[in-house]
Amino acid sequence: MSAEEITQLAYLVPVALFVLGIKRLARVRTARTGNLILASGVLVAVVITLVEMGLVNYTWMVLGLAAGGTVGVITVLRASATSMPQVVARFNGFSGAAAALVGLALFWEEVVFPDAGEGAIGLMGAMAGLALAVSVVIGAATLSGSILAEAKLWGRLSRLTRVPGRGPLVVGASILTVVAMALSLSLVDVRHAALAILFLLLFSLAVGFFAVAPVGGADMPVMISLLNSVSGLAVAASGFAIGNTMLIMGGIIVGAAGLMLTQIMCVAMNRTLWSVFAGGLDEVASGEGDSYENVVGSDPEEAAMVLEAARNVVIVPGYGLAAARAQQPAADLADALAEQGVQVRFAIHPVAGRMPGHMNVVLAEANVPYDRLVEMERVNSDFPNVDLVIVVGANDVVNPAANQASGSPIAGMPILDVENARRVMVVKRSLSPGYAGIKNELFERDHCTMLFGDAKQVLEDLVREFRAGVPTP
Repeated sequence: MSAEEITQLAYLVPVALFVLGIKRLARVRTARTGNLILASGVLVAVVITLVEMGLVNYTWMVLGLAAGGTVGVITVLRASATSMPQVVARFNGFSGAAAALVGLALFWEEVVFPDAGEGAIGLMGAMAGLALAVSVVIGAATLSGSILAEAKLWGRLSRLTRVPGRGPLVVGASILTVVAMALSLSLVDVRHAALAILFLLLFSLAVGFFAVAPVGGADMPVMISLLNSVSGLAVAASGFAIGNTMLIMGGIIVGAAGLMLTQIMCVAMNRTLWSVFAGGLDEVASGEGDSYENVVGSDPEEAAMVLEAARNVVIVPGYGLAAARAQQPAADLADALAEQGVQVRFAIHPVAGRMPGHMNVVLAEANVPYDRLVEMERVNSDFPNVDLVIVVGANDVVNPAANQASGSPIAGMPILDVENARRVMVVKRSLSPGYAGIKNELFERDHCTMLFGDAKQVLEDLVREFRAGVPTP
């Protein structure tokens, strides 16, 4: 067996680690070890690649690893659990940028510098040249789309959902991208070819921008998942271009996993991928029937008295909990209830927050035990047996309109059926609508009371009042 064959077989080790790591990410209890396994797989892949390259000048590699590692560490250290969606969007952009830069560097090395007068196809072959161009296109589109997604998540461009003439602009940019791709691969004059691939980069950035521009906050979990998938495809295209098996396999795995997650998110929101790209939920007018007539308010003292009689409690976290940094008071409330023998669980909706698993990350920061987290499919049938549901900062994911109003923007969207519990308390700053822009019929139900205020402060007061009202063990 030759050294090349041994190397190719060795690449199966990191691939196996990738598959195992992604599998373990599917469960909260094993997600941390899954992340470590994935990181180990990347490390093994890098080592095998360096061995395959043999003795080369490692100066730029070391500098690149140092720069990238520093940026990654600083980004994560500065990030909080509430900003994880922004971090994921940023890392998706980094992946796209890396793929685009690899494509550009390879084009300069194989086509521009030799200046052999044969063009990219003549020097590299049709398949390798096409893979190079595709890595630039997908990578650049992923970069611009991820930058815009992160800006929207931070609220800086959240209102950018309508771009005048967006349809013709997307079509025009796409056509120009195809033309620039063809010219960059076929032109014999390297100066013209280099100019064409730079225009290809520019048009691809425009395509990514126009694709993400109409997507609102409600659809952002789907978009983040899709960008993750596309970044994997960009990496795979780079692998084809430079002939690296590991990049091809790793990129395809990431692309496939991201695409499956995107489909799961679309089903969870009862949305099609096309409707996400077309824009939607944030553009819905909230003027129809958005006034409330029968809302009952309460305070932490009264709520604590209700808690004292409850034996089965479910807490539903939403983005409002993350935004108020109320995960620790929520965990403290769960601990206080458990000390009194109350069964307490956190019900997690698949799209609660700004990305898949956002609530899991936020609650993990407060060291909420994994066995207290329960998914929507498991808890929905049990709500009739629940004494009290405490909704913290969630809105559309508990809105009964999804089950009843056929004309509602969220009609058919799977929700947490908290209305079936014996009592419901909602912690919210105001009666303002969620991303869908419609009223929440739950707030007017006879068995629902509202606790208005900052989620962190309300939960802290609730914990204090509850502990004061129960006997000390």
